[in-house]
Amino acid sequence: MAVNFGLRVKRIWQKSFPQICMYKFSGIHVRHIHKNSSYCRSKEPNQLVVTSSTFNAPEGDRNKDTFLEAVKIYTTRPGPRRSQVEFIYSALKHMEEFGVHRDLQAYKEIIDILPKGTYIPTNMFQAEFMHYPKQQQCIIDVLEQMEDNGVCPDAETDAMVLNIFGRHGFPTKKLRRMTYWMPKFKNLSPWALPEKIPTSNLEVAKLAVQRMGSVDPATEMEIFQTSELRDAIDDTWIVSGQSATQRELLAKLQENKTVFVEGAFPIWLRRTSINYFILRSDPEPLSEEDQKQRAQFDYDDVSQLRSWILGQENLTRKDIIIEPSVHEQEDGTILAVAVTGTCSKDSLLSWIRFLEKKNPNLANLSILFATNSPLGEVIPAIESSVPVNTVKKITDTSDL
Repeated sequence: MAVNFGLRVKRIWQKSFPQICMYKFSGIHVRHIHKNSSYCRSKEPNQLVVTSSTFNAPEGDRNKDTFLEAVKIYTTRPGPRRSQVEFIYSALKHMEEFGVHRDLQAYKEIIDILPKGTYIPTNMFQAEFMHYPKQQQCIIDVLEQMEDNGVCPDAETDAMVLNIFGRHGFPTKKLRRMTYWMPKFKNLSPWALPEKIPTSNLEVAKLAVQRMGSVDPATEMEIFQTSELRDAIDDTWIVSGQSATQRELLAKLQENKTVFVEGAFPIWLRRTSINYFILRSDPEPLSEEDQKQRAQFDYDDVSQLRSWILGQENLTRKDIIIEPSVHEQEDGTILAVAVTGTCSKDSLLSWIRFLEKKNPNLANLSILFATNSPLGEVIPAIESSVPVNTVKKITDTSDL
């Protein structure tokens, strides 16, 4: 009875942990040779394949083709592949330098390095205790980097991971969760953007103004050239956005009232940032009667609803509360928004002059430039390459 129990435990242990060279369990001496004969063999220094020069390429040659060629050299090298996990981690580290950290094909080539069928668990113990944990964790890190960079796996990637780790492997479960959730989050935003943001500054400015103006469907986007003005100093472009509601609010402002040109504020379009400016006025104060009326009004009270169809409705002015527009916020009223090519005060002054053509009441207002504008040309900032502290700011204000 004891001998049979010992043989059963030995067989279960051998099937569950074949990579263990030698182990003693409950007085039973279990011996097993790993499938790869070099598992317990010490590696000599000349057998290392991951060196510091593997991905060392000149600055001008660091592109997708060079990266894929480095991976191909490793995979086509004669003899057994050694240090596979180390090579994959080295490739992940250098992907951003080669500009392939958002390229699905590059990740496929990295995952395809591991052999097929070797790491598939064959019983419940191997599946539960993470069979070949080093290799599984390596591919999980690859999938994590894909997720961080917004790279969604496809059916081919799923088939590759399935052939390497099987359907009970942890990387397979991770990949299928990504396949389910990432497309949902990708299309969740109502402000759709193209897959590749254009590199032209003017095109990025158009996308930014169009996105900010989407809160009001009546927003009109206009493009001005400062060279059309006689006294303009800067020769640049201006992308302006203003709706008919904003023009009405601007026309209602009293004479000599102060409006502010404020900025620059950053807006991110995927991983590209650009600065914009706003034309803002102080919020209109409510009269005492309106404040008292809004304080007494209960939006949840439906006990005294009257139907105009049955002739029961007899509204007075006190019963009507005009809902403010989307441009009237608590801290002020947004009258216009713009992106200029130089972010200079002269370009903002040119913007105000262009707005006066459709908003003649601007000539009767006092305009205060309260800008914190970066000096120089407008260059879309990339998230990972532009430090925050390098932007110089103007702290003074000027009155027009």
